[in-house]
Amino acid sequence: MPRLLPAIAATAVGIAVAVGGYTFLYARGWAYLTNDPRACANCHVMEEQYSGWLKGSHRSVAVCNDCHTPPGLIPKYLVKAENGFRHSFAFTTGRFPDKIRIVPSDLEVAERACRKCHEPIVTAIEGPNGEAGRLRCITCHRSVGHME
Repeated sequence: MPRLLPAIAATAVGIAVAVGGYTFLYARGWAYLTNDPRACANCHVMEEQYSGWLKGSHRSVAVCNDCHTPPGLIPKYLVKAENGFRHSFAFTTGRFPDKIRIVPSDLEVAERACRKCHEPIVTAIEGPNGEAGRLRCITCHRSVGHME
């Protein structure tokens, strides 16, 4: 029995790698390693968001990663990995809402991106020390980036 355990473990790892590799290829996972916005529409659930971005004002100045991932190589790919797992799990199990909603952690990433790119406007509204309180950009600009 002790000799059988490594074989079982190796078989389990092999199956996991094979299934993961197949899923990565089937879902065109390599596309998510790029900056190409079409990768976000690989899944038909996101077609509405991609179409909205094509019609929106940010199309000429930002791609999905500019607004939906934090700066820096490691933080960017950590967020992409977490989102990729969550999205693929929801899609595979059919547990995604009809109307796609941004999760709170991703909303914070997008909020920081808005504030970074539009810092002069944010400072003019809130003051240099944020005296007006922390307003959320998406409160007034819900469809910016993804026209509805």
